Amino acid sequence: MAKRWVNDLTHADVTPRNTYLNRRQLMAGFAGAGVASMLGGRLQAAPELEPNTWEYITQYNNFYEFGTGKGDPGKNAHVLTTDPWTVTIDGMVDRPGDYAMGDIKEKMTIEERLYRFRCVEAWSMVVPWNGFELKDLLDMAGVKEGAKYVAFETLYRPEEMFGQKYPVLDWPYVEGLRLDEAMHPLTIMATGIYGRDIPKQNGAPMRLVVPWKYGFKSIKSIVKITLTDKEPATSWNKSNPREYGFYSNVNPTVDHPRWSQATERRLGANLFAKREETLMFNGYEKEVASLYEGMDLSKHF
Repeated sequence: MAKRWVNDLTHADVTPRNTYLNRRQLMAGFAGAGVASMLGGRLQAAPELEPNTWEYITQYNNFYEFGTGKGDPGKNAHVLTTDPWTVTIDGMVDRPGDYAMGDIKEKMTIEERLYRFRCVEAWSMVVPWNGFELKDLLDMAGVKEGAKYVAFETLYRPEEMFGQKYPVLDWPYVEGLRLDEAMHPLTIMATGIYGRDIPKQNGAPMRLVVPWKYGFKSIKSIVKITLTDKEPATSWNKSNPREYGFYSNVNPTVDHPRWSQATERRLGANLFAKREETLMFNGYEKEVASLYEGMDLSKHF
């Protein structure tokens, strides 16, 4: 089936799969790794890195539900039961209910999307996601008139996700989008990466991907979607509203209180390369800037 959206990235721009799963490369980047340069808004190809073993690749990750240590998710996420999996869609919808993951995938148009990915910690990559437009899922449930926001919730199962036994965040993890953001064709629900199912420590079996926002907005292991007329609470905003706003758009002109957002380090780039200038809306300004016309983005950060 033909793709419904085409971008300026190709497979040559993709961060190697080994690098994406290996957050050790990321932390090395904080110590001095550089990034590929920008040419006319197009990312240069990330260099190939020496592949790591599967054990090494999966032992460094961030998913606080499985522990705050970088090696915890890779060690602990294997206990997560992802089949069967049900997603509850409720609130202001015509057809509320519990939707089986298998049924959802059968009804959706699954395609590959090559997206830039920008973390609030000022590192970046390019990822080939496999998934479907969130709009299609919301249309299946039927959005009622008056709905303005979409709220998301991660699985809460402390017997498997032992990190939820500790008050690192107010569990379960929750996120939200304005309805027009959720219905935008760039917003997808990802079920795979690199042609494979998403590993459990990376958000299996389904996560949100909003490429013009910082990565923490892309909530993992979703079990509930609620349509509402009120702005929903989000986990990091509840934890520290001074540092994490509701919108969390990639914006090089609005710094995080503890570091600049003007530049970023590309994961997998040459260790001696210079930092790369961060693009407004992560390079998707042409597609999404109209969503925020007239808004003070330093206030609505």
